Amino acid sequence: MPMPPMRLFHRHPGLRRRRMGRIVAAGVLIAAQASLSLAAEPAQGAQPDPRRVTPVVQVFQAARDAVVNISSTQIVEVQSPFGGMGGGFDELFQEFFDLPQFGPRRRIERTSVGSGFVIHPAGYIVTNAHVVARTAERKAIFADGSEYDAQVVAIDAEHDLAVLKIEADHPLKTLPLGTSSDLMVGETVIAIGNPLGYQHTVTAGVVSALDRSLPISPQTQFRGLIQTDASINPGNSGGPLLNVLGELVGINTAIRADAQNIGFAIPVDQLRRLLPEMLDVERRYRIRTGLRVEGDGGRCRVAQVEPNSPAAQAGIAPGQVIEAIDGVPVRSVIDFHIALIGRQPGDTLRLTMASGAVRNLTLAARPRPDGAKLLRAKFGIEAEAITPELARRLGVPRLRGLIITGVELASPADRIGLREGDILSQVGRHQPRSLQELGDLLEGVASGQTVELGVLRVRGNALYLTLVPIQAR
Repeated sequence: MPMPPMRLFHRHPGLRRRRMGRIVAAGVLIAAQASLSLAAEPAQGAQPDPRRVTPVVQVFQAARDAVVNISSTQIVEVQSPFGGMGGGFDELFQEFFDLPQFGPRRRIERTSVGSGFVIHPAGYIVTNAHVVARTAERKAIFADGSEYDAQVVAIDAEHDLAVLKIEADHPLKTLPLGTSSDLMVGETVIAIGNPLGYQHTVTAGVVSALDRSLPISPQTQFRGLIQTDASINPGNSGGPLLNVLGELVGINTAIRADAQNIGFAIPVDQLRRLLPEMLDVERRYRIRTGLRVEGDGGRCRVAQVEPNSPAAQAGIAPGQVIEAIDGVPVRSVIDFHIALIGRQPGDTLRLTMASGAVRNLTLAARPRPDGAKLLRAKFGIEAEAITPELARRLGVPRLRGLIITGVELASPADRIGLREGDILSQVGRHQPRSLQELGDLLEGVASGQTVELGVLRVRGNALYLTLVPIQAR
């Protein structure tokens, strides 16, 4: 018997008006859920009885400033779904946008909402890939009403994770990362998010089951998910699932469309595993440590040290366990990479080892490659950055990326059908906005390696997006 449809649940206000009766009927339930958040904010001057301050209230009060609502503008071509995204996105966008199969083609901008949370004070935010996929612009809105433009750092559609970056004028509140390895079926969990546009709503429930698989399409399944009965709805996508200690244990991602209170979350340990590659801190900040670290029973162990590197010069050796950087505890590999965010060449890190030894690691500069040269050499593509004026001419004022200005005959780009005027919007998991950023991404691509490119094609009033594999020469 075929499985009922699964739904990734960022919200598209105003869609499917024929379902408004169902939405109105759910209003009482939504109000009941929202009342939990009100419990955390007593009337001005009132002092609630301490016995009413439950673990759920404590978690919400501690976490709400690190949770954001994400408002996105998505560009869709009405007449047929976008092709080639993979991961079930075509079927999902057909469902969400209710795209007609016939009629004139036209480009439509839709506003959708989702959720996310801050993982670093410098403005790094985690959400679901499907919340920000195909978005022209995004805003992160905090509990105090402040909002910031958000740029995509990396998207991993296979695991439905994305990292955004905002530029705030002050350090941001973050969520502590817990572990999902010791989750217990039946333990209390708390979800905070933006269901149906109701900002910063908190709901509570239990872990219903572990290691669930979720079929998104005939070709794609999400595996190892946490199942919970904490009430989650469209708009909760990308929001945190927390334990009673206020630690992140999961990222809310999907619901069963034919059920009540059967929701799913990506385990935080999966985020821990993928985040270092998605952040790619050394490439992003053009720094070099010369060491590679790996997880070792919840610790951060040095796996490799490059000869004549900053790490080697500091006396760091493979097998050592890093316990702290500049006095800040390092409990995992992700803690190590987060500690590098914002660092500059010449900065010195004070690494405390489990043995008690202290090593002073001075970061070296990482030479910046020529992006235009690499793009031409590896794929046969000439490109230049999209200017604000060009973006306005294309009818997408906030469009960022690189526009292809030439394709070499018989090159890898020519063989896959790329052409002048196409927009290079994504390389692998990353979205370069300049040739400089592109060079950072391409410097490690070897001859014969296949890379996935995100390509936007503008034709008249239509904007198409597809992901295409290309092999470097």
